Amino acid sequence: MAGETSLDTLLRSMSPQLNPGDYVFCSIADRALLEDTDVLGSFREQEGLTVILERQQAERLGLGFDYVAAWITLNVHSALEAVGLTAAFASALGKAGISCNVIAGYYHDHLFVGKADAQRAMHVLRQLAAGEE
Repeated sequence: MAGETSLDTLLRSMSPQLNPGDYVFCSIADRALLEDTDVLGSFREQEGLTVILERQQAERLGLGFDYVAAWITLNVHSALEAVGLTAAFASALGKAGISCNVIAGYYHDHLFVGKADAQRAMHVLRQLAAGEE
């Protein structure tokens, strides 16, 4: 099934879901450090491997982190080639003073916002979906 590309449909259908837990971004040099660890996401950078983990896993491994985030999933199957969705929600969150780190999955977009901003972010996203932005 192909993902949605219509921005209007994506916005009306995005149905944000706040996932339970605290999440952190860490940078590691050795992937072997992650053995038996459930990594939520990763990206290879020049400086090392960035990983997104549950906070408890990072603490168990002794990994440092600076930012504790909440994870919001937009439950609409957005096409990877869709235009404007990221700009729309990032602009709405930015106007509300909420920082957002975005990961595009094959089916959904995943937003990481500061833990303290999670409920406000959900409110902003619901307003955007309702056309009240």
